[in-house]
Amino acid sequence: MKYAILLLLALLPFFAFSQKFHADLFGGIANYQGDLQGKRVTFSQAHPAVGLGASYDLTNKFILRAAFTYGRVGASDQKNTTAKGIEYRNLSFKSDIYEFHLGAEYNIFDLSERSLTPYVFAGIGVFHFDPFTRDAAGNKVMLAPLGTEGQGLAAYPDRKPYKKTQPAIPFGAGVKLALTENLQVGLEIGLRKLFTDYLDDVSTSYADSAVLFAGRGAQAVDIAYRGDEVGAPSYPAAGAQRGNPKYKDWYYFTGLRVSYRIGGKRGDGTACPKPAY
Repeated sequence: MKYAILLLLALLPFFAFSQKFHADLFGGIANYQGDLQGKRVTFSQAHPAVGLGASYDLTNKFILRAAFTYGRVGASDQKNTTAKGIEYRNLSFKSDIYEFHLGAEYNIFDLSERSLTPYVFAGIGVFHFDPFTRDAAGNKVMLAPLGTEGQGLAAYPDRKPYKKTQPAIPFGAGVKLALTENLQVGLEIGLRKLFTDYLDDVSTSYADSAVLFAGRGAQAVDIAYRGDEVGAPSYPAAGAQRGNPKYKDWYYFTGLRVSYRIGGKRGDGTACPKPAY
């Protein structure tokens, strides 16, 4: 992901004198939807997110955009209210998200004629994640190497270790306000369709505890099921449901996006935005 940042920084001088180029800053929150957070969109258990980007006006309504965004997602069964008794599974995770995306944006109204417009966007992206949790003693434990559902073990040939860098499809909508001829601010929500169900390290059924112990050690067994820490029954039988593989995970960013025209005033002779009425 460091190369995405370098690319954005390298583009700034190239477009510095173009009246159609904007530098973009994003600040807000990140959250996710998956086996530990059943609600599609919620502010519960959200974490901060920040981003740096660039955009280019193809026309007064069509815009190309690129951005690097960092955020953290996480959730705990102890705060999951979407299923009765889920707290006895007692799983939890956090993961830093590093994302780079390219996309197109469409303004519903022309900001050279109005000061306010809704907009939509979509594109392609790549993101990196690496889920972790805390054990009973508070120590940080990285989850992917443990193969908590038997990933990579001969007994489960259909369960492959998941890749921590993957593609995503970002899309969303917002509303932006032109404060001056060069400065815009917008409120945006951007969803990310993923192709993995392991953002939270939970997807399918419990692996056999003896097989998991032999292949990954005692820590993998301890972390794969943590109900014993809250007085629940012992490790479930092999094949018992741990997650829901029918639906992939999602994550999303919600916040403010500030866009500043680098090259000064517009070069097309239009006036400052008029009031939206």
